[in-house]
Amino acid sequence: MKLAFLTDPLDSFKTYKDSTFAMMREAASRGHRLFAFGPEDMALENGQVVARSREIRLTGDSEQWYQADAPQDTPLQQFDAVLQRKDPPFDMEYVYATYLLELAEQQGARVFNRPAAIRSHNEKLSIAQFSQFTAPTLVTRDAARIRAFHATHGDIILKPLDGMGGSGIFRVREDGLNLGSVIEGLTQLGSRTIMVQRYIPEIVHGDKRILLIGGKVVPFALARIPQQGEVRGNLAAGGTGVAQPLSERDLEIAQTLAPQLAQRGLLLVGLDVIGSYLTEVNVTSPTCFQEITAQTGFDVAAMFLDALEAAVAA
Repeated sequence: MKLAFLTDPLDSFKTYKDSTFAMMREAASRGHRLFAFGPEDMALENGQVVARSREIRLTGDSEQWYQADAPQDTPLQQFDAVLQRKDPPFDMEYVYATYLLELAEQQGARVFNRPAAIRSHNEKLSIAQFSQFTAPTLVTRDAARIRAFHATHGDIILKPLDGMGGSGIFRVREDGLNLGSVIEGLTQLGSRTIMVQRYIPEIVHGDKRILLIGGKVVPFALARIPQQGEVRGNLAAGGTGVAQPLSERDLEIAQTLAPQLAQRGLLLVGLDVIGSYLTEVNVTSPTCFQEITAQTGFDVAAMFLDALEAAVAA
């Protein structure tokens, strides 16, 4: 197949841990051709969505890991699959990219995850669709509501709806120290909506990333354990990743969500679970392939390529 990856600049990849690289390596081992482009390379021209993409070949070298041909404008429907692997921020440029990808779908392109499904699943707010699995949660920009929530629950987490990698997350304890400043900063004086949740003490045992692929559940999670003095387990925030089998509660959450999300056009989803609570539904560019594979031997990238090949053939 001809597989096109919409992704961040290739030179920014950390190949020892990058999940997109793991996908590419597995695809190349199966004989598929690889192409790459960024959001800035897409255009709607003469009624057709095209991308200035480069065919790439993997070298096996950890530093100079790819060779690339000269870029060529290619209609997206000429690829067998387009994989949306651009990291957030989920800003308006990201939204415009999903609009172009959706137009490309109408012209015959196969896009994974489906652009409309990505737009419809804010990675924080989507947990509200599965409230039976969530801790007490408030979404608002109203300071009085946030203060009332804090008065009820005491120990709370506040975070923006569009962050990634643990950015912008604050914990305010029972004493309410700096609550006003945190509210003002995160809501930008009441102009931006945020999420507030009751603090989940089990974070000390890790923020578990559970992967769903093609409606099925990867049997291992990566528990991202916060470093000393931190409330964020994200690897980007210094957390340590420890792979572990799924608990019964993990399986209950994952097996409930997996078929529903797959039916909505989400081939790959990364659930975040702390203790027994669902905290995020990641659909833009879920990661942790390589960490799980390295620690357990379970080949996540192979499972993903199996699902992708089946989806394209369907």
